[in-house]
Order: sequence, then C-alpha cells, then structure tokens
Amino acid sequence: MFREYYEKLLKQLSVDYNSDPSDFRAGENIITTPALNEGRRSYSPGKPFLQMATCGTNTVIMADECLHEFLRDLIKDTEGHRLFELDNLMKLNEELKRYGYRLNPTHHLFLPCQAVKPENHCQVRWLYDNDIAQFYGDARFPNAIAFPEPCPVRPDRIAVVALDEDRIMGMAGCSEDAPHWQQIGIDVLPQYRSRGIGSYLVTLLKNRIIEMGDIPFYGTAAANIQSQNIAFKAGFRPAWAETEAVKDDEEN
Repeated sequence: MFREYYEKLLKQLSVDYNSDPSDFRAGENIITTPALNEGRRSYSPGKPFLQMATCGTNTVIMADECLHEFLRDLIKDTEGHRLFELDNLMKLNEELKRYGYRLNPTHHLFLPCQAVKPENHCQVRWLYDNDIAQFYGDARFPNAIAFPEPCPVRPDRIAVVALDEDRIMGMAGCSEDAPHWQQIGIDVLPQYRSRGIGSYLVTLLKNRIIEMGDIPFYGTAAANIQSQNIAFKAGFRPAWAETEAVKDDEEN
C-alpha cells in the first residue's frame, strides 16, 4: 500500500516543486525555480518565494532566483535532511528576512501504510461538501475543516463527527489540496480526549477516501506527539517533510 502511494506522491511533489519525480530520489540537493503548475498544492497566494521538501535523503528547494546563490552555498556538502535542522533553518530564515519573508513551521506528512478496520467506537455522522458549511467559524474545529471560513483552493470535501447522544465529541475532515489528494485534520474536544476518538475518526475517514479512489494524507507539526500517534494508529507512516516561506505580515 505505502509503495503505491509513495510513487504517486513523487509525481505530485514534482508538480508542486516544478521538478521531476526522480529529483526526490537524487543523490544531491536540487534547486528549482517557482512555477504555478496546474494541479499543484497551494498554501500561500501567488507564486511561491521558497518551498523545500525532503523524503528523507536529499532536499528539493523551489525558490526565487534571487535566493539561488545563497542556497547553492547552503546546500553544498550538506545532507538533504539536515537542511531541516535548526541551525540551517535559522540561516535560511535570516536570508529570507532580507526580502521581507520568514519560514513557516516545518510539517511532517504521512501516507497510508496499512489497512486498519476500526471497531465500532461511537455513533458518527457524515457530512459532505456544502453540509460542512454550518461549522465554519466554529472555534472547536480549527484543524478538521478550514477556519474561520472556507478556502476556495482547498475545499473541504468530507467530515465525520463523533457523537455522544446529541453532543459532538470530535470531528475529522479532509480538504482537497490537489486533485484527488485529501488532507485529513482532526479535532477532539478536551473533555473527550484520550478515549481513542481521534484515531477512530481518522481511520474511518482514511478508509472512506480510499474507497472513493482518492489519496488520503495527514500532516502535523514535528513536536505534536499526540497527533502523530493518531496517524500511526490509523495506519499512516511518515513520508516527507516540508516548509515554505511566507511574507512577514502573513499569518501561519
């Protein structure tokens, strides 16, 4: 399962990073120039100033040409994954400041690696497309769906809600970040945490996305151990890490 999705990931990353799928398996770090390729994932408006990703060996950096000379020096004789270590990220962030940009936090991303059949855990309700609109602006669900309002370039497609009678315990949702690529997010209300609700909802949603013929993926911060454990229990494993530059006046 993982290998099949991994090959599709390399193709998607090549669209996102204006590169070739083989670039993410190369023996050296690679620098490309930004492009708004059809079918890309887009997390910031306009043409990217810098994005970088690693699948664990080398790193591919898509960056404005004004950064290329600095980047060639930064990546020289440096293992790709080490570019995501703090000292190198700080050097990169200082260079970005010269142009009015800064680095966003690094995200670790996961792909399915095994089938998981969840035991019936609680009552759930499924929501699709326009049915999700009732929850926009609801501060309980900043990760499961777009918050505070819908995002046209990454529309929410499916949400599954866990219920305690008529009370919501948590919600998992997915946004279509690129054609057929559904990113899963999860929110469990504080009083219902540590009951397995998060992994149950994520597993249900992952399975539904696969049944539809789409690709589920899961992203979280490097230090969010609880979120990573949910991913593992739902049958995901780490596949890549990435970060990007945003203008100093933009929110994360």
